[in-house]
Order: sequence, then C-alpha cells, then structure tokens
Amino acid sequence: MFKSHIYTTIDSKNRISIPAKIRKSISPAADNTLVLLNGVGTDDAGHPIDVYPKDLWLQIEENLKSLKSYNKQSQLIIRTLLFSAEEEEMDSQFRIVLPQHLIKHAKIEKDILILGALRKFEIWNPEIYEKYRSSSDMPLENLAEAVIDF
Repeated sequence: MFKSHIYTTIDSKNRISIPAKIRKSISPAADNTLVLLNGVGTDDAGHPIDVYPKDLWLQIEENLKSLKSYNKQSQLIIRTLLFSAEEEEMDSQFRIVLPQHLIKHAKIEKDILILGALRKFEIWNPEIYEKYRSSSDMPLENLAEAVIDF
C-alpha cells in the first residue's frame, strides 16, 4: 500500500525519479511497469496524475471488462479512463517519462508532489494539491466521522 508523500522535481526531458519510499510498495509482479492516467481532483482546484503498478492496473482492467457492454455509463467510464492511460517502464535509475498530455492535465511545471494513496500513488502540482486540500469546509475530524467506520 502506498502512503506518505515526497516533494521532488521533473527534469527537462519530462522524467521523474520514483523515490525508494514509493518503490518499496511496487510488487515485482508489476515488472517495473507503471500505468499513468488522468486522476480525479476537483474542477476548481485541479487534478493529479494517477499511477498504478501494472499488476494492480490489470485487476482494474478485469473489473472494467465485467461492466455492461452496451450501457452508456459503462462505455463512458471505460473510454474516459483508457483515453489517457499510458504504460511507462522504469529505467535503470527508476525514472519514468510523464507524457505531455498528463503533464497538461495535472498542470505540472517543475516541482511535483508524489502522494501515496493506498493502491496507487498520485503526482500533483504542489500548489494545486494545497488548493485541493484547503477547499474542503469540513474539519478533518468531521470528515473522518462521516466516511470511516472503525
């Protein structure tokens, strides 16, 4: 499971290095391959890039295959997710290239925030993440009470 966060930068060739703190949660079954796609944020604050190890992404694909073939909502979610999906293999220095359309989606400039989010990690423009995080009126304890059942 991915957790915690790391601030880093993107280089002039649109590469980022996947930090050891994140790599340790990537299973060998992923074969050093990550699937990147448009993430969901908020319309007014911005969006991340979602990153799944390939083995976990294959599980998501299996779930997508089980959706109703001729259902408009099913087709919309499949097309929307797969439209932006890109496979990237980590090089020997554990770097991946961020595709230009995903950089544009996330409004990535130089600085980035890598945020662990359980089964995936997210790549954010740090300023946009702060706007996203502060956009909720609800205090953390109220939010936790509303959605977490321990």
